[in-house]
Amino acid sequence: MKVVIFCGGFGLRMRSGVDSAPKPMMTIGDRPVLWHVMRYYAHFGHTEFILCLGFGGSAVKEYFLRYEETVSNDFVMTKGGQRIELLDSDISEWKITFVDTGIDTSIGERLRRVRPYLEDDDVFLANYGDVLTDAPMDKIVDHVISSDVTASLLAVPPQASFHVVEFGTDSRVTGLRSAADLNVWINGGYFVIKKEIFDVLNEGEDLVGDAFPRLSAVGKLEAIPHHGFWAPMDTLKERSQLEELYRSGKKPWALWAHENRRSNGQLSTEPVVVAL
Repeated sequence: MKVVIFCGGFGLRMRSGVDSAPKPMMTIGDRPVLWHVMRYYAHFGHTEFILCLGFGGSAVKEYFLRYEETVSNDFVMTKGGQRIELLDSDISEWKITFVDTGIDTSIGERLRRVRPYLEDDDVFLANYGDVLTDAPMDKIVDHVISSDVTASLLAVPPQASFHVVEFGTDSRVTGLRSAADLNVWINGGYFVIKKEIFDVLNEGEDLVGDAFPRLSAVGKLEAIPHHGFWAPMDTLKERSQLEELYRSGKKPWALWAHENRRSNGQLSTEPVVVAL
């Protein structure tokens, strides 16, 4: 199943200067957050990606064109470095389509512009490219396929760092509550979408702001509640928190790493030579 990733935004809250990398290329550990999102999907067997590029698209292309498997995989070096045998591989089975969808393009229009690459797909996945989760995507996909909805979104509680302020007509504060304690949900940025979405998504429109309300009005949009791990990377503070999790070795979104530990890191049956 193909995965459409919207990675063409400016990410202004993450940028420290005009030369900063685009937000999807901001790193967690040794890899960009975009890689972590893609690796999450690959864990569930979804290895065909369509990247909707915009601002900083050349940086995304360059990264994958010069991809170094040895950065995140164990390997055996022989002949003084002339031969590298990988013990595992990240992207050797991935198929990535890079599509320039414009600089100031809405999410919905980016999706419309990659429609030709989805013509043979009844269902596809989509993601903002800057949010991480441990949600069971295999179960979510199975559920949506068997239902009559056109699309689903992952619904998550709001971040605890926000507080709701309660006050009266005299502006005196009567209460403060963490947003996470309220019975509200926000869009988590992980979508399962059927091809019928293009019947309600018009040129130049937004996916969530325009098409989804139309689906909601006819009962064709479903929220998938998730109480597990979910974290965005919209700000430098959020990136720092993810870095701390990464350094601690927890990495709750890295389901593939958990699987690797359970399989005891078995050697691939055929050597993969990546350097000469």
